[in-house]
Amino acid sequence: MTIKSRLRIMVFLQYFIWGAWLVTLGSYMINTLNFTGAQVGLVYSTKGLAALLMPSIAGIIADRWVKANRLYGIFHFLGAIALFLAAQASDPTYMFWVMFFNAMVYMPTQSLSNVISYASLEKAGLDTVKDFPPVRVFGTVGFIAAMWAISLLRIELSSIQLYVASGASLLLALYSLTLPDCPPSKVKKDKSWVSLLGLDAFVLFKQKRMAIFFLFAMLLGAVLQITNTFGNPFLHDFGLNPEFKDSFVVKYPSILLSMSQFSEVFFIILIPFFLRKYGIKKVMLISMIAWTLRFVFFAYGDPSSEGFILLLLSMIVYGCAFDFFNISGSIFVEKEVDPRIRASAQGLFMTMVNGVGAYVGAIVSGKVVDYFTVDGIKDWQSIWLVFAAYALVLAIVFAVSFKYKHDPNEMKNVKVSA
Repeated sequence: MTIKSRLRIMVFLQYFIWGAWLVTLGSYMINTLNFTGAQVGLVYSTKGLAALLMPSIAGIIADRWVKANRLYGIFHFLGAIALFLAAQASDPTYMFWVMFFNAMVYMPTQSLSNVISYASLEKAGLDTVKDFPPVRVFGTVGFIAAMWAISLLRIELSSIQLYVASGASLLLALYSLTLPDCPPSKVKKDKSWVSLLGLDAFVLFKQKRMAIFFLFAMLLGAVLQITNTFGNPFLHDFGLNPEFKDSFVVKYPSILLSMSQFSEVFFIILIPFFLRKYGIKKVMLISMIAWTLRFVFFAYGDPSSEGFILLLLSMIVYGCAFDFFNISGSIFVEKEVDPRIRASAQGLFMTMVNGVGAYVGAIVSGKVVDYFTVDGIKDWQSIWLVFAAYALVLAIVFAVSFKYKHDPNEMKNVKVSA
């Protein structure tokens, strides 16, 4: 088996684990365990809390003491245990702590899988720029495959989804034993802990434009967390209406939501054209408008013929909303910062989006859902319109406050691969 095939299996399982529960656990906690919106939001906030520290800490360990592939396997073994325990949880506090531990060991495996891929491809004499994207796309395939499996097996409201994720995590832990060695690199003695932790990038907050950019990265990270947490429970609640009880949307909500991932692949292809034509500011504004439409379509969509079209449109605009900010934002950071702190700046960008933003989004969205819940019935239309208004206000404030002059020549060589 070629190294690329071996790595494809690794990244497939990496994101299969996540896809098995990320978009459906909220429905399980609300409908089966009877958790409140705030309690569900708190459980989902663990991902953001873990993303604040663990990727950097794991990077230091892999750089100094432990082979990346071995650390990767250890983390997935511990994650398998955590997910197994989570499947047996019925108390919100217990669920929070066990999922927090799972997030602590899972979040760093995303960056470690990249490290293993790059090191293995380089060792095989392959071009990482050319050969890594076709490997990484299998992560998206794995995520979609998990969503479809959980939905088709009709276990979205069951703890079995966590057992599936646990089993996949254990399988990946064992599979990691077969991966090529990625020994620790030699870290220069004069490299400070501030640099190792990526904290030197915080100097960028002294620049007004960068400070505004990172603030909006955090605020949009909150938006992403909202849709991850409550998209699936929203679709399940259509089952409360006898007219929609046996509809495709209620029976297989994860399959419908997976259209969002298919949309991501399509919009990634469009990014270079839009960046060259319109510039980063307008592309990011398009993203914010797409988030607004995502929530508006949710607010007025339903499983009826006309309503289903709105739900489908919501899935389509998700790809634009997600890609046009996350990927364009990463390119903006790459172009704007000093080369000496680019890696730290990229880490800071992801921390603001997946760390602080994800945490804030999980907590606040849970409270919003509870506010619009009466006698266990959620007013989803009002909930989604509140989130739509939030995204629209972000777009307006961003358009006014973020100053950036587009230079078409600067983006001539931009290439983005799925």
